[in-house]
Amino acid sequence: MGIVKISDLMHENLRVAGNALGRSINGQAEHWMRVGMLTELHPELDHREICQLLIQAELSGGLDILAAATAQPAKARSPSAAGKR
Repeated sequence: MGIVKISDLMHENLRVAGNALGRSINGQAEHWMRVGMLTELHPELDHREICQLLIQAELSGGLDILAAATAQPAKARSPSAAGKR
């Protein structure tokens, strides 16, 4: 475990979002980091698919960057569905 320095504004954002979603400040920060990491690794995925990857990772023992880099969502989006946003 380490210390991560963040701005006062980000800390307040984490506090507000964490309170609204029933998470601690650290829990909210970790959630945003996981979502951000998966979004960078899989820019083609939408939020629902990112959540599916998070659930799959949790069922497999936790999010590992190597596994996340090679993971696929439970149901891949079809090319025709991608254009229907």
